[in-house]
Amino acid sequence: MNPKSLFCSLVASFATIAAAPAAAETSWPTKPVMILFGFPPASATDVIARAVGQKLQEKWGQPVIIDNRPGAGGNLGSGLAARAQADGYTIFFGTVANAISVSLYAKLNYDYLKDFAPITLVATTPLVLVAPPDLPAKDVKGLIAYAKANPGKLNFGSGGVGTSNHLAGELFKSATATDLVHVPYKGTPAAYTDLMSGKIDLMWDNIVAATPHLKSGKLKAIAVTSAQRAPSLPDVPTMAESGVPKFEAVSWIGALVPAGTPKEIVNKIHSDLVTVLRMPEVKDQLAQSGAVVVGNTPEQFASWNRDEIAKWSKAVQLSGAKAD
Repeated sequence: MNPKSLFCSLVASFATIAAAPAAAETSWPTKPVMILFGFPPASATDVIARAVGQKLQEKWGQPVIIDNRPGAGGNLGSGLAARAQADGYTIFFGTVANAISVSLYAKLNYDYLKDFAPITLVATTPLVLVAPPDLPAKDVKGLIAYAKANPGKLNFGSGGVGTSNHLAGELFKSATATDLVHVPYKGTPAAYTDLMSGKIDLMWDNIVAATPHLKSGKLKAIAVTSAQRAPSLPDVPTMAESGVPKFEAVSWIGALVPAGTPKEIVNKIHSDLVTVLRMPEVKDQLAQSGAVVVGNTPEQFASWNRDEIAKWSKAVQLSGAKAD
């Protein structure tokens, strides 16, 4: 081979090698992708996952399967996701419950910070305090007065010990010196059934899941837990406006993959997921339910996770809540 031919051959070889990572990135996915999380159908996480998953399916040309694994305050699904293959085909939708569980549970079978690689914070949502229409209290001040006049009579449901709606109730009890009884369920849909039938009295839940029940008139909204009023429920006051100062408990959902997932796949998922989140139809769909789309960088989401764990650790200590 003459020197010119040898040079051309080497250039072609180097070009092929250099293009390999890009090819691997653009060829993924070549089979169905699963979005897994620890909450049941009709939960806030499920609603957002299905909206996002549909668009990702269209973009990738591969089925995106929603895998609901409720139980143990979201930790059953979290543990399964942590042990999944680190190939990008299992995307975990973590929530505020994961940040809470770090300090709430004495022992977990996964490490939220070490076992996952962050992709992006998908959306944030306030919680809303809801009740059946016939609950005597019409607002937070009336609720506090009624609870103090009837200690131990009112109860509140949650999706399980360690979920944000459980801890929000505990924070409310601590902040208002009221005696409310916690009734945990295996996911909020079951709690809603009992709430609407009058078997339980109250629930703090993600605004995404609560909104359909409010629109139907089956439940009434008493207050939201964000610092500002929710755009989707502009007439519902915040807890702070209602006489419980500095009360804030924002829920959130973020995408992660098992630690060790190749960087080029992490980048691919991040790029495509953020593209989907920025679609006007997706933003509008989630906004109608009260969710605020974020779509930040993996590094920003990693920092968010650390800050949330620190914040909720203090909340768990204040409430005295513990789980086995």
